[in-house]
Parts: sequence; C-alpha cells; structure tokens
Amino acid sequence: MTSSPAHVLTDDELDLLELALGGAVPRLPFAEGPVTLTDTENTPLAEVGDDGSVSPVKPIAAALGPQWDERLRVPARDVSADVAPGTTAVWLAEAPTAEDVAAVARAAETGELLLLVPASRHTAPGTVGAAGLTRAALALAAETGNPRVVVVPYPHGSAARAGGASSGGPTAPADMAPAPSDIATAYGAERLLVPADERSPEARAALAALPDAHARAVAALYPAASAREVERAAAAGHSRGTVVFFTGLSGSGKSTVARALAAELDDDGLETTLLDGDAVRHHLSKGLGFDRESRETNVERIGYVASLVAKHGGIAVAAPIAPFAASRAKVRALAEATGARFLLVHISTPLEVCEARDRKGLYAKARAGEIPDFTGISSPYETPDDADLTIDTSEVSVEDAVTRVRAAI
Repeated sequence: MTSSPAHVLTDDELDLLELALGGAVPRLPFAEGPVTLTDTENTPLAEVGDDGSVSPVKPIAAALGPQWDERLRVPARDVSADVAPGTTAVWLAEAPTAEDVAAVARAAETGELLLLVPASRHTAPGTVGAAGLTRAALALAAETGNPRVVVVPYPHGSAARAGGASSGGPTAPADMAPAPSDIATAYGAERLLVPADERSPEARAALAALPDAHARAVAALYPAASAREVERAAAAGHSRGTVVFFTGLSGSGKSTVARALAAELDDDGLETTLLDGDAVRHHLSKGLGFDRESRETNVERIGYVASLVAKHGGIAVAAPIAPFAASRAKVRALAEATGARFLLVHISTPLEVCEARDRKGLYAKARAGEIPDFTGISSPYETPDDADLTIDTSEVSVEDAVTRVRAAI
C-alpha cells in the first residue's frame, strides 16, 4: 500500500476495474495516478500508478447468482488464450427472442461462437438483470451447440450502446464505456454479432408494444369508465413495503449477506434499495464522527430513508453496525409507522472471527489505540434482545443466510 489519495469506486467503475485487471481494457478512464481505488467499505482494491498502470491489492468481493460463477466470470486474458481463430462473439445485452435464437443458431453453423453476457452490478427496474441474462445465455448455448458462455463485467450506463436500448437507468460517460467490439476483441473473438441489432421490424414493433399490452387488454374488455377505474386500482395496488435491517460487528458478514439478499430480490423484479453502512457514511452521513451521538444520528438517517422506500412499497435493505438498542428501536418505529414490515437481523458472528476476517486492518489499529470509539474494542455493542432473526456467518453460509432472511420476510 502507498500513501496515495483514495478514490471510492461507483458500481460502473468497479466493473471497469474488473475489466482492467482482467486485461480487457488498457487503462481506467476515470483514474489518474497515483491513486488507491477502494470499494464503498473503504477496502483497497487496486493501485493506479503515475503511468496509469493498475495493480491489484485485494480481491473484488463477489456476490451470489450465476453471473458470479467463477467458471463463467473469467478474465479476458484467460479466455482469449483458449479461443479458436475466427471465433464470433455474440453480445447478449438483452434476453434473446425467438428470432435472436435463430440468428445465433445460423451463426453457429458457420464457425465457433463465444457468448458474452455484459453483467452490471445494477439492474434497472423492469429489465432482465445480470442473473437472468446469464441463465438465458446458458439456455441459448444449450440450444445452439453449447458454445462457451462468458460473463463480462460491464458498466450499466453503457448497456444501451449494443442491443440494450431498453435498459434504461443512468448513463455512464461515453468515454467510460468500452465498445462491445473492443471487448469482443479483448476476449479473443474476430467478429461481433449483436442479435438485437438483427431483429426484424415486426419483432421490434412487438417488443416496443409490450409495456402497453395490459392497458390495451383492459381497454378491450371494459367500457372507458370501467377501464379507468381498473387501471387506477392496478396503479395503486403496490405491495406492502419492507425494511430488512442488519446489525452486527464490523467484519461479521452483514454487508455480504445484505448485498446478496438485495441482488436476489432485484433479480426477482422487486424494487430493492441497498443502504450499506460504509456507502451511507460516504454520502448521506459524510462529516459525522464515530462518537455515540454521531453513530445514532447515522443510524436514524438510514432508518428514515429506509422508511421512505418502504412507505412506497419498496424493499429497503440496510446494513450498518447499529451498535445501540435505542437507535435500532427508533428505526423500527419509523418503518412500522409507515405500515411497512420490519425485520431486524442480528449477524452474531463472534468478535474473534470478525477480527480474523478483517480486510482493512481496523481491529489491529483499534487495539493499538489508533482508532477511538471502535465497536467491540473501545466502544460497546449492545446485543439485540429483539432480533427477528439471528445468524452466525461463521456457521452459516451466505446462501443459507439469504434463504433464512427471505423465508422470514
């Protein structure tokens, strides 16, 4: 590690870092060295040198879902070493239609294929996310001679540049989004096929009409006055909101479980907002200290935002340390006052396990007196006696933990 300034990576920047470390892009357009790149938990992931070179420091955290399968999420340099000359890359930024499957099958008859799945860490509402695209790609491979499927980390904002015009959501700056053709080349392919670009006018029109299909069906079944009331009722009938609030020591695994839970709920098409402790500190509570009053203010801010999400039928997943019972009780009250479900999940992993896992060296610094008011060392953690669910991640896998939380909500 160096003493260079730190830069906290956004989701798009994390995707670009993963591409760079895998040899798919030559440099990072958002980082001029020297700089240390960290995730939202302030874990150093890479160093950027004066010449723009990128060196890994610690592994990028993986999550759940088929898009994180290490057999599929393979660095470009490793894939390109195995790709046959003349291979065509198929860019699957959308779930393939029947026409797309036929186009890929025709391409498979003329040479080797490589199915590339651009997988973002963010899923735009109403779209098929990385997990769904990966499952669809595996099914497509099974229908077309089993070409290799590779998951490519790819900034969400750039998805519309090739076959993802319906992706919606925020847009990454153009110079941050590597062209799919360049990605295909980095992974060893000589040609690029974007099935969505080959669709017939009839297929494009049918896809464009899908969002209004329900309204058209209602209009055909009801007279105008009744149709308006049916549409009004459907618009108002959102599901009851939910706040899932994780609490536990630093290093207990609460953020890992929270991220995995949010990803699964997103994949199910549920409106989910993740309020992770370090990310909130960086944005919502920037400037607050770590004394008791500041900690309680931070937790109550998280609780307030979570209650707003739940009030409108969404799911808020929060994962601060939240060491004090009083502030946790206020968060519960805020959520329940909106009519939302509230689930307090205590990640009860023992202190010694948390210390052994510490990626950032915080416990060692706290024991050396370099970090005051550190929960579990120089500041108390009040163990919940009102937890709706208690999970020790030293005994329970992330997958099983997510299953337990989902069952509880």
